[in-house]
Amino acid sequence: MIISCNVKQTESGELPEVDIDVDAEAGNLPEYDVNWADVNVGTKTKMVKVPKVVVVMEEEEIEVPYVDVDMPNDIEGYDMEKSERSIIVEAEVSGKEHSLEIQEIRATKNNLFVISTLEELDTDLGDKTMRVQDQLELNAPDLNVKHVIVGTRPDRVFNSQHMYVSSMDKLNDKIKNAKVIYKD
Repeated sequence: MIISCNVKQTESGELPEVDIDVDAEAGNLPEYDVNWADVNVGTKTKMVKVPKVVVVMEEEEIEVPYVDVDMPNDIEGYDMEKSERSIIVEAEVSGKEHSLEIQEIRATKNNLFVISTLEELDTDLGDKTMRVQDQLELNAPDLNVKHVIVGTRPDRVFNSQHMYVSSMDKLNDKIKNAKVIYKD
């Protein structure tokens, strides 16, 4: 028996008879039925260990934008004490890679409006999602920070934390009339 097949002799063989005067009768070769293995190729679902890419965040010293804001002293009710903090804007995208960049910060009496742009790039993500972000360091009075992203809101629950507008022209009057304190 040979691996992966079953061989069964169906007729025995016979060598030809030979006369000295060189007359020969026809011989008969043995016959065989060969039954090969039945091979089916497909897929099945199975739990296996697969490698996963893990992004490790490491602290590294780099240059980041720094904005130092001194508000006018004549505004009533202002707490003029400044504090330094990181302003981070983040979006979760799918489909294609995107870039997210802080373009400007505008201030009113109580609010800082951080205006960023979200632009789709050419690289396809397939069925994956990714988070994009930008940040700067701000030294200013403790005001409410509100993020406005100019671009199409990605269809992810994570992105509901910020206001999205299609263009700078679509900013409401409160934001349009706020004082620009930082511009990239």
